[in-house]
Amino acid sequence: MATTLGAFIAGGVAACGAVTVTHGFETIKIRLQLQGELQSKKEAVRQYKGVFHGVAVVLKNEGPKGLLRGLSCAYIYQMTLNGCRLGFYEPIRTTLTGAIFKDPTIQSFGINIFSGATSGILGAAAGSPFFLVKTRLQSYSPFLPVGTQHHYRNAWDGLRTIYTQEGVKGLYRGVGPAMVRTGFGSSVQLPTYFFAKRRLVKHLGMEEGAPLHLASSAASGFVVCVVMHPPDTVMSRMYNQTGNLYSSAFDCLYRTVKTEGILAVYKGFFAHLARILPHTILTLSLAEQTNKIMRRIEDRVLA
Repeated sequence: MATTLGAFIAGGVAACGAVTVTHGFETIKIRLQLQGELQSKKEAVRQYKGVFHGVAVVLKNEGPKGLLRGLSCAYIYQMTLNGCRLGFYEPIRTTLTGAIFKDPTIQSFGINIFSGATSGILGAAAGSPFFLVKTRLQSYSPFLPVGTQHHYRNAWDGLRTIYTQEGVKGLYRGVGPAMVRTGFGSSVQLPTYFFAKRRLVKHLGMEEGAPLHLASSAASGFVVCVVMHPPDTVMSRMYNQTGNLYSSAFDCLYRTVKTEGILAVYKGFFAHLARILPHTILTLSLAEQTNKIMRRIEDRVLA
């Protein structure tokens, strides 16, 4: 493992590589989550009927540019979030393990979950303004709009507009559910990745290498999606709202379930899964490689 700074850089670079591939599915996921917002099933119009239908519709009406809206913000957010998540996870884990068990090499599932959640929450709080603008850019469509529409020229125009109209408070709208969402996801992502990795080595005899990284990442990605999606839906709606449509995350959750049914919190789940599986696989697999590269660079520089 590289130093904290090295792991931060390695994690951010790995995540940016992953988000380049998966950003289109994130766009579809957000539009599915906003579709039929606070409408009953009878009233709601399904303009996007699923993952692949959504991709086809956006490509037909908006071209590749439509799928890639907000990509620049996604890069900044991923650098911030995954840099924190992968950069702080190991230092937090070893510090707590050493303090409690007097041996930092011990693997405690509880400490691993806490370390993952803490590092993810730090990253989500730091990157929230960029995720806010990214969500609004991705939800915007001049052809098939869903939810509140925000027409920003680009990411920086979005940040400037929000700050001018709402101040710093506006930039951090929805940061609460964002921290819960990322805390949920981060609490299981790295622990399940390393858990799956150890079990695959022990029970299937897999050796260190790309197949082991891919299998471990896939298992981690599925668990992350199941745990993370309900708060992700709440976060998307709170980020995209204008004014005070929802007074809090709990108000958003309550009104969504009351109006649209309990399964509404899983709107866009398969689009999320289509994004997060390759994203998790690419992020964690690339992180293994970028960490090795950073370690070699640091060995030369620090030496």
